[in-house]
Amino acid sequence: MKWVFFAACALLAGASPPMQSSWSNNWRKQNPVWRGIHIICSNDGDLKTIADQLPALTGRGVNTLIIEVDYSFQYAKRPEMADPGGISKKVASEFAELCRKSGVRVIPQINVLGHQSWEAATGALLTKHPEFDETPGQYPGNKGIYCRSWCPQHPEVNKVVFDLVDELVDAFKADAFHVGMDEVFLIASEHCPRCKGGDPAKLFAKAVNDFHRHIVLKRKLEMFMWGDRLLDGAKTGYGGWEASLNNTPPAIDMIPKDIVVCDWHYTKLDKYPSVEILAQKGFRVWPSTWKDVAAAEAFSAYAKSLENNKVVGHLVTTWGAIPIKDLSAWDALVRPLAVWK
Repeated sequence: MKWVFFAACALLAGASPPMQSSWSNNWRKQNPVWRGIHIICSNDGDLKTIADQLPALTGRGVNTLIIEVDYSFQYAKRPEMADPGGISKKVASEFAELCRKSGVRVIPQINVLGHQSWEAATGALLTKHPEFDETPGQYPGNKGIYCRSWCPQHPEVNKVVFDLVDELVDAFKADAFHVGMDEVFLIASEHCPRCKGGDPAKLFAKAVNDFHRHIVLKRKLEMFMWGDRLLDGAKTGYGGWEASLNNTPPAIDMIPKDIVVCDWHYTKLDKYPSVEILAQKGFRVWPSTWKDVAAAEAFSAYAKSLENNKVVGHLVTTWGAIPIKDLSAWDALVRPLAVWK
């Protein structure tokens, strides 16, 4: 079976680029450099606040928004997953149309695999479907762990999450989807009846490839993901957060190269070797920063200085560090994006 696994990975690695709509093709021609913001949105009010900011944001050069929705949506395909106070399909569609008219690409996101809890609160998927948990019955109150993960080998989990993906894609009129997949620490757990004793890299790659088949090969969309689990934390010097120390990095050679990898680093360094590592592997790379202005400028300038056509631009993450209404004046956004004007 080993050769079958690697043959499948090789086939996916050569996957054709997704078909794009005329709007998407025109957007690409007009935006050779991608200047983006990643924002977590929980309700219609968040989208309306971003909408109010659009003129100011586009004035700063912003042409892409990653809207992390996760389970904060009034899902209809999977009613058990619906958040009554979450984003509505109507407002999501109106927001997407306004963004298109403003020349801004919208990419919705659900965080796949990891980040299924935060502190004591477990997310909706594992609350409604505890059978999907990678560590079932373990860590009461989520004590002793960072975040829960779902089991990438559970036979039913993808069916549920694919329905959520499809609903967000349709609501936001999206031509791409971001699957997250950062900071996955619970994988190949001894507590999982399916994954115990498994290879973390193969299990991680399986999850990536499953979603690639659905998002890219079936839905003909572009797929984005965070890059930390593909990087060796020891060899790069990034450590176990901005890169991996839990044996997932070999997955870098097991997944398709048409995925856009968002390479996030939040501290100021002399150089960022991950950009070249990912580019040399064939991925397009989107360097991503956060609230440290000096670090954001340094990473942005470093990535641009490489003059590598695999580097697509710059992405600013927010993670609640700034109110949405104040985004357009935030130095951590303005200064690194200005490097790419």
